[in-house]
Amino acid sequence: MSSAAPSRPPAVRVDGLTKRFGRTLAVDDLSLTVPPGEVFGFLGPNGAGKSTTIRLLLGLIRPSAGTASVFGVPAADVRRAHRLLGYVPGDVALWPELTGGEILELLARVGPGVDPVYRTELVRRFELDLGKPAKTYSTGNRQKVALVAAFACRASLLVLDEPTSGLDPLMEQVFRRCVAEARERGQTVFLSSHQLAEVEAVCDRVGILRAGRLVEISGITELRRLHRTSVEIGHRGPEPSLVDVPGVMEIERPGEGRLRFTLSGPPGPALRALAAAEVTMLTMREPTLEEIFLDYYGETAR
Repeated sequence: MSSAAPSRPPAVRVDGLTKRFGRTLAVDDLSLTVPPGEVFGFLGPNGAGKSTTIRLLLGLIRPSAGTASVFGVPAADVRRAHRLLGYVPGDVALWPELTGGEILELLARVGPGVDPVYRTELVRRFELDLGKPAKTYSTGNRQKVALVAAFACRASLLVLDEPTSGLDPLMEQVFRRCVAEARERGQTVFLSSHQLAEVEAVCDRVGILRAGRLVEISGITELRRLHRTSVEIGHRGPEPSLVDVPGVMEIERPGEGRLRFTLSGPPGPALRALAAAEVTMLTMREPTLEEIFLDYYGETAR
């Protein structure tokens, strides 16, 4: 009678992770598990403790309490754990005198292996000039070097900390496709971001961090309830009736002939209500993630 094959340990496991810097509690009793093959979003406003958690996961700093592991390897065992992962920080520093091509070769030799054919394809997609020395690169180009090195490597886990800093919208689309391809290859992606749209586009699940504490883990469908759109209109004549219109909240009247409200969910019912009035001006604004957190969690989100 054959026994079942043992299941793989979680790609990321964090139990009671806590980090203090003097009197500052940066990470507070954090516990989460990311299974192999998942794209997990680590979401929160700037200063929530995301980067500190990642530094603990990478073994770059020691926790005040708790544990972290990568595929069952303790994060503190940096040599073994780093053979299993690729890492992209939010602010990439490169060797200034080396060219982009030389840096990619160096990283390939010290990392967990690389797919050279795929790396060449990534260089083309990210429109990266490998012949220039790193000291001439813009912030976005330095980020591209790190992203190419990470996505081309054969690491089982990719840890990406605010990875699209400095990228233009076109390159952000390239990034999202690369994340999807990593998932298709069976790699696990741990993506830290403060951009709701970025996380929503690529992640399977999301953990929401607030002031160092994990306040929620949910799927992307559940995350969409955080969406809010600020709408302001100008109108002539009678004011459009928005009372009891689905999705319309926080109706204000900032001036004569003006109406302001917050909209969540599908805009159809609100647009039909507005169509019954003589609307002279319409503006819509997506809130920042910081504003969403302050709205959803209150002032303690800071």
